[in-house]
Amino acid sequence: MTMAHATLGTLLRALIEQLDSAVAGAYADAGLDYKPRYTPIIRALAKRGPMRMKDIAVGIGVSHSAVSQSIGALVRGQWVELRPGADSRERIVHLTATARARLPLLRRHWAATAMAAASLDDDLGLCLEEVLRNALQALQARPFEARIREARTPRKTAPARPAAARPGGRRPG
Repeated sequence: MTMAHATLGTLLRALIEQLDSAVAGAYADAGLDYKPRYTPIIRALAKRGPMRMKDIAVGIGVSHSAVSQSIGALVRGQWVELRPGADSRERIVHLTATARARLPLLRRHWAATAMAAASLDDDLGLCLEEVLRNALQALQARPFEARIREARTPRKTAPARPAAARPGGRRPG
């Protein structure tokens, strides 16, 4: 695959597509009806026990809507079940007995995935997870929207260094 002229967004989408499809394929090869996006939810429930959807969303750092959609699929796949909470409107997410029985297999897959990620890190000569965490932290400190606005503002100082002078030689966009 050649992506010589791909921009940052295209490259990020291509990366996640390759990673997710490989992980999903490993689950399918093991006979599991399981998607990579379920992992943070299942891990949170395995570690902390039954939880409200809101608490799962906050704990794993994704939107309530995204968690709700994944929970719906997990219910259909019999990985989790919803039970009433203290408030009749509140639903508590529980791992099913089937999910608990599959945890050892999932943990082996998670370990293999971590080893594959370490192998990629070795090939890259850097820790991809660390780069991504640092990028997210930098964007929290100064969002990309602000960076775009700043880039549009005429400067009286020296212009930003050209893409060819940056590591990787690429401009985001």
